[in-house]
Amino acid sequence: MPSTDKIVLIMTDSQGADKVGCYGRPELKTPCLDKLASQGIRFDRAYTAQPVCGPARAAIFTGTFPHTNGVLGNCVPKGDNIRTVGERMSDKGFHTAYMGKWHLDGTDYFGNGVCPPGWDRDYWYDIRNYLEELTPEERVRWRQELGSPEAIHKHGITEEDTMAHRCSDRAIDFLSKHSGGPFFLAVSYDEPHGPCTCPPPFCDMFTDFEYALGENVRDSLADKPAHQREWAAELDVDPEMRSFRRPMYFGCNAFVDYEIGRVVDAIDQFAPDALVIYTSDHGHHDFAHRLTGKGPTMYEEITRVPFIVRWPDRAPADSVCPHPVSHVDIVPTILAAAGLEQPPFLEGVSILETLQDPSHRPQDEILMEFNRFEIDHDGMGGFQPIRCVFDGRHKLLINLHYTDELYDLEEDPGEMVNLIDSAAHAAARDDLHDRLLAWMNRTRDPMRGSIWERRPWRKDRGMAWSGSSRPRPDDGYEPRVLLYRTGLPVEKWEH
Repeated sequence: MPSTDKIVLIMTDSQGADKVGCYGRPELKTPCLDKLASQGIRFDRAYTAQPVCGPARAAIFTGTFPHTNGVLGNCVPKGDNIRTVGERMSDKGFHTAYMGKWHLDGTDYFGNGVCPPGWDRDYWYDIRNYLEELTPEERVRWRQELGSPEAIHKHGITEEDTMAHRCSDRAIDFLSKHSGGPFFLAVSYDEPHGPCTCPPPFCDMFTDFEYALGENVRDSLADKPAHQREWAAELDVDPEMRSFRRPMYFGCNAFVDYEIGRVVDAIDQFAPDALVIYTSDHGHHDFAHRLTGKGPTMYEEITRVPFIVRWPDRAPADSVCPHPVSHVDIVPTILAAAGLEQPPFLEGVSILETLQDPSHRPQDEILMEFNRFEIDHDGMGGFQPIRCVFDGRHKLLINLHYTDELYDLEEDPGEMVNLIDSAAHAAARDDLHDRLLAWMNRTRDPMRGSIWERRPWRKDRGMAWSGSSRPRPDDGYEPRVLLYRTGLPVEKWEH
């Protein structure tokens, strides 16, 4: 497939696949994303690497898992020797620009306002930069006082007041001035994440809208890990509820679709042949399994994300890929699409062949993890190590502290029945377990060890005491690793 020198990555925050019209929810009014899907490929089995903002973004922008890049939870910076796609692209002559939520500098939710290496300082714009444009009174109003349509109208909020609109303006300016040469543009909306600020008419669109829930709101969690039951008990969700209202969230969901549409229109005008990738960092439980928010689970509601790719004359229009893909595949795919070398340090795979033929399966399984929600507080139970593998049908979770889980999504799409002790599923379970352990070894997971191997349902698995040494692969930036016993450069990645 020919390479491209024009690439745009667009992403949102807290927008699961179940919040986008073309994924089966047309009532949510996302016409711009629906149109984008009709012009390209909709991936029906795309997954986050960890369903928490910072770790998810670290995977998206480095092509490595959180346990490798160091972003184990929110407000944890990535390792100094971990390079972003911005650095890799700019070092190869691409003009790289970023505007929107970053969440990778280790300060707080808003960021430090400082442009990191690899991006054009003139276009850099994170949430702290947006806050610096507001008065102290406007900051508090944005965070605390605009939670209803009535408040939006009272304070006269317009689209120009929002961060989403200001990000779009910068993206459009970049495209109008710099689309002639090689470029990589990343537009990262904070919306529809809370506080879900959106102007008229969007704030008024969903005042009477009821979002229908699936049957898994009735999940008793009886055969699930103890931490899920404790979490659900604290939330006290009514298992008989069949729908809920959240007008500002759904209004903001439609509003960010409108803002994405503005950017896509500019792409059509200034770089119509560009490769366009859209996704979100993670989803939201929204009362599925009697849980809300996101946290230490791997249910579809928080791990399955929208993922759409448009590439005129290369990716077939109005097509669907049914195979699993991961956020860690984005960087390898971007580099491959640009005709750049794939560093061995990357942990995802290029899905370039799948972009040409959506029936092509790029990998046998995808992997996910959970470490903790945030380093600055102990929400969601603090340290909750989970490793998960999904092959497109069966999903296995190792909850290191609790009961493990196995689901057959073909027979049980709501993930209601935990099959971890099912004799009929033991072969599939053990095969996934072997793959998961191999991944932990291959990626040098710092938490790997024998406790992940010998589980209550697999006591015949030996307590592994491996003497293998797995030096880090060369990534083109750092000096080549020296072997401990010789002091000479390593010649292979496992000894």
